[in-house]
This record gives sequence, structure tokens and C-alpha cells, in this order.
Amino acid sequence: MLNTFAVGQSSNYKKEDSLSRAKRKERNRERSQKDNITYINPVPNKRRQVEVLPRNLSQETYLETLKDYKKHIVFAIGPAGTGKTLIGVQMAIKAFQEGNVDKIVVTRPAVSVDEQHGFLPGTLEQKMEPWVKPIFDVFNEYYYQKEISGMLQEGVIEISPLAFMRGRTFKKAYIIADEMQNATPSQMKMLLTRIGEGSRMVVTGDLQQADRMKSNGLLDFTNKVESRDNLNHIGVCTFGTGDVERHEAVKEILDIYGEG
Repeated sequence: MLNTFAVGQSSNYKKEDSLSRAKRKERNRERSQKDNITYINPVPNKRRQVEVLPRNLSQETYLETLKDYKKHIVFAIGPAGTGKTLIGVQMAIKAFQEGNVDKIVVTRPAVSVDEQHGFLPGTLEQKMEPWVKPIFDVFNEYYYQKEISGMLQEGVIEISPLAFMRGRTFKKAYIIADEMQNATPSQMKMLLTRIGEGSRMVVTGDLQQADRMKSNGLLDFTNKVESRDNLNHIGVCTFGTGDVERHEAVKEILDIYGEG
């Protein structure tokens, strides 16, 4: 009788133990599934490393000129949408990421498109923000806004109005001078002589979009270099409407306005 009870009791224990193991196994599986949940980050990852991919022959020539470190100053002249500013800023970021320069300096003439807004409030950077927005749109592709703000505070990125650059020398810096068709000849000369040891400069502009109708510094400079056959440290790259990559409609608009 005792043996029968013992056998029956043992059998029940085994069944209960087997059920407990099954429950524990199921519970552990559910926990494992919960632990392996992938949460979607609402903020997309930024592209950290710069990879510049030219889309046409003119952009390829421009890129190769920027890569040539014998050319310390590179001019990119042509219509909107040809990648002048985009590729110039990308190469500046790339040079900084690779440790070839210590800072990036952003400048341009503070001339608006036929509109006067009066005095803008805020710091120097805040005053210049409307004019350098296209450049910082490129920065935003590679850095979060918080990172960009920190780089501005540390002076890694410097916004310097063209009028404030007189007397300065930039060493181991990458200088981006945008919309320079709005500079005067004296401003252009002053800018180009700011470059110091270990620095590079990219100067962009569109001669057809000059907001300053008199004394165009970019046109003045291009006229001066046309007669020179050999430029050792300066590169000049030109673009046409056929090089526009922004949108097909832009090419058509430029043709309508006679800039083809």
C-alpha cells in the first residue's frame, strides 16, 4: 500500500515538475522576447563621414581641384543648383574630420536680395544666420543641432562677416566664402589675403545673381585672372546651366531668364 502511494505520489510530482518547467520555459521565452524589442529612434542617424559624389563632369573637376592641396584657393562660379556651396562645405567638413584643419570659417557679404530688413537683434552669429543658412543646411546633414551649437561656442565653426575680417589671418582653417558676387573688389582682395599657413579657401558665386550692381568683386577678379596662363595656388572652376542638379525646372527657369 505504501509502495503504491509512493509510486503515485512520485508520478504526480513528476507531472507537476514537468508542468513547472514548461511554464518557466514559456515565461523565460516571453521575457526574452520583451528584452529583444527594438525601439525605433524618432531621430534618424546622421551621416558622420563625408562622402562626396560628383554628379557630372563639372562637379568632378571641381572636386578634383578641391582635393589638390597645391590649390589653396578655389573659385566655383556658376548658376544656382550646380553644387558649388554643397561640395565646398562637404569638403570643409571632410578636411575637419580628417584633422587637416582645426576650424571652419564661414563668411559672405551681408547683402539681401532686394529687401531691407533693418537691424537684426541678437549675437553676431544670430545676425548672420539668415545669410549663412544655406551653408548650415549642409552641416545639418552631418551633425545634430546641439553639436553644431557646441562647435560654434568652442570656435570650431566661426561665422565671420566679411566686413569684420580685415586685419585677420586664418591659420589651419577652411574658409568658405559664399555668394561673393556681392562683394566689392576691395572686399574680395581683403578676403583673399586673409589666408594663412595650413589654410584653404573656397569662394563661390553666381555672376548672374549680383545684388550689388556696382563694382562686382567676383567679376573684377575673374577678369584679372583671365589673362594669366599659370596659376600655381589658385583654381577656378566654372559651371553652366547644363550642370544644374537641383531640379530640372531650375535649368528651364535659367534658360527663360537667358542664363543658358
